[in-house]
Amino acid sequence: MSTEIKAPEFPESISEGTIAAWHKAPGESIRRDELLVEIETDKVVLEIVAPADGALTELLKAEGDTVESGELIGLFEAGTVAEPAAAADQSDGAGADAAPMETAPEAAAELSVSPAARKLAEEQGVDLRRVRGTGRSGRITKDDVAQAVAGAAEPSPQPEATAAAAVTVAAPEAEPQEIFTGERVERRVPMTRMRASIARRLVEAQQNAAMLTTFNEVDMTGVMGLRARYQEQFQARHNGTRLGFMSFFVRTSVEALKRFPSVNASIDGNEIIYHGYYDIGVAVSTERGLVVPVVRDADALGLAQIEDQINDFGSRAREGKLTIDDMTGGTFTISNGGIFGSLLSTPILNPPQTGILGMHKIQERPVVVDGEVAVRPMMYLALSYDHRLIDGQEAVRFLVAIKDLLEDPARILLEL
Repeated sequence: MSTEIKAPEFPESISEGTIAAWHKAPGESIRRDELLVEIETDKVVLEIVAPADGALTELLKAEGDTVESGELIGLFEAGTVAEPAAAADQSDGAGADAAPMETAPEAAAELSVSPAARKLAEEQGVDLRRVRGTGRSGRITKDDVAQAVAGAAEPSPQPEATAAAAVTVAAPEAEPQEIFTGERVERRVPMTRMRASIARRLVEAQQNAAMLTTFNEVDMTGVMGLRARYQEQFQARHNGTRLGFMSFFVRTSVEALKRFPSVNASIDGNEIIYHGYYDIGVAVSTERGLVVPVVRDADALGLAQIEDQINDFGSRAREGKLTIDDMTGGTFTISNGGIFGSLLSTPILNPPQTGILGMHKIQERPVVVDGEVAVRPMMYLALSYDHRLIDGQEAVRFLVAIKDLLEDPARILLEL
C-alpha cells in the first residue's frame, strides 16, 4: 500500500516552500529515516525522511517546484530493502564472459545522483563517473553536472564541439542558462528562496520604516582585559566554553533595553507592542545567506550560557540544522560585521523590530584619555532605529548606555 509523502505543516509566518533536492530516485532502495527530500523555506531548509524501509514510487513535485503546507509531493511504498548482489555471484552463464568494467550507464546507475542531475547529464552527454558530487554523502547534484558541462569537470567527448562554441546548460534550480567558453563568461542562476526572502525583507524594511542610524565608539580595553584575565578560569569552570565578545554585547544590550523600552518594542499597524521579555537575535552568516537565530530570555542567562547558545546556533546554521522556532520572534538584533573586517556600516532593521545594533572591527587608534593621547582598542558601534517610534535623543542615549557598560563591565553586574 502506498504512503503519501507530504510537505510539513508550515507555521503561520511561512506560506510555502520550494523542493530543494530529492535525495532518492523512484525505485531506489531506502531505509527507514534516510533523507528523502529537502524543502527550502524563507527561513530554513526542512528535511523529510523515509517513514519505513521501501522505495519511492512516484515524485509528484520536481526540484524547484513550489509546495504549500501539507501538499502531497510523492508516493512511497514500504517493503523489504534488497541488498546489492556481489559481483562474484554473477560468474555463471554469459556473465562469466562479460568484461569486469561496467558500461557507463550501468556504473552511473550505482552512483548517488539526484533525479534532476541524472536528467541533465543524459541531455548533455556527461559521464557521471567523472563528476565529483558535492551533496550529502557525495551525492551528485544538478549544480555539479552544470559545472561539469561548464568546464569544472571534463564532460564526455563531443566530436563536433569547438572551443568557441556556446554551451547551453540548466541552472541549478530553474531555467536554462547560457555559458560561453570564450573570454567573457556569464552564469545566470536563480535566487534561492532564502536569498529572495532576504532581499524582499530588506527592501520592505527600508520602505516601511523611518530608518535612521546613529554612531558612537567604545574603548574595548575593559572587556579585553577582563577576557584576558579570566579566560582560563572561565573555560575551566564552564566545560571549555570560551568567553567571547558577543555575550558582553548581549548582556549590555539587555541592560540598555530595560532602560529604553521603546527600542525593545515593535509596531503593529497603529499599535505599539512593548515586550516584557528580551529575546535577542544574533545575525549569523552562512553560505545560503544571513540567518538570525534568537537567544530567548537573555536577561536570565549568564555569559557562559549565552556563549553556548551562540556557538550552537553558529554550528547548526552552517550545517543547515536551524529550525523555524530558532529564528521566530526576537525583540532586538545584534549584527557583527567586524568578524569580516568591517570598520563601519549601517545595519538594516529586522522587521517588526525597531532597533538593531551593529558591531565592528576592533582597531587600535590614538584617543585622548585624561588629557593625554593614548593608543586604545576602539570599536565603532552603530544603532539603526525606527524613527516612527524612537526619537533621536532616545536612540543616542541608548547607544551611550551600551558604550558606558562596555567600557566599565562592572556596571553590568551592579546594574548601574
